[in-house]
Amino acid sequence: MTASVPGWLNHLAANAVDHPVPAPLRPPGDGGRRAAVLLLFGESPEGPDILLIQRSAKGRNHAGQPAFPGGGVDPGDGGPVGAALREAEEETGLDPRGVQVVGTMPELYVSRSDNRVTPVLGWWHTPCAVHAASPDEVDAVARVPVAELVDPGNRLRLRFPGGRVAGPAFRVRGMLVWGFTAGVLDGVLAATGFERPWDDDRVEDLPPEVIRLARR
Repeated sequence: MTASVPGWLNHLAANAVDHPVPAPLRPPGDGGRRAAVLLLFGESPEGPDILLIQRSAKGRNHAGQPAFPGGGVDPGDGGPVGAALREAEEETGLDPRGVQVVGTMPELYVSRSDNRVTPVLGWWHTPCAVHAASPDEVDAVARVPVAELVDPGNRLRLRFPGGRVAGPAFRVRGMLVWGFTAGVLDGVLAATGFERPWDDDRVEDLPPEVIRLARR
């Protein structure tokens, strides 16, 4: 039995063109590698959830960081949608036939990897088992309930060495979600109406191990 696309996700897709892009993530006039990520929502006994991966600690870019499945757009992908589905299949074993793509969000720029990233919105109408299908790229895969992401006890901000305080972060399923992925999640949770008030004065130092991996 398949599940139909929920109204909140259709609403998000219909209004995606107007979704705000923070200044640090606005793409430059030219340059950058085309890439895509899959924001794959599903329904579990715990309510709506989203698929996240934990990138391999052996990677070169964004090592060890939680992220959405995704990667660069290859010539044969036909664009961001094809790339997001292909990468998700390669990284998690996802069956793309169980996914209904409902739209895309505005392109975002990740300066560290020089990627112009298109977030692709998907509804997991027929879920399948997923796992770390590409061990060289992915250490773990998790379906994270939206209820855990919006729990005020799981939300915080991070302080970088030198004292700069960064944007939102989440502690869920043993993962510290921060940076680009956390910023996208924060915006999506607000746009869907799931967001709950939380204490954005709760600031913690970025863990040393995370700093070490990020500096690779």
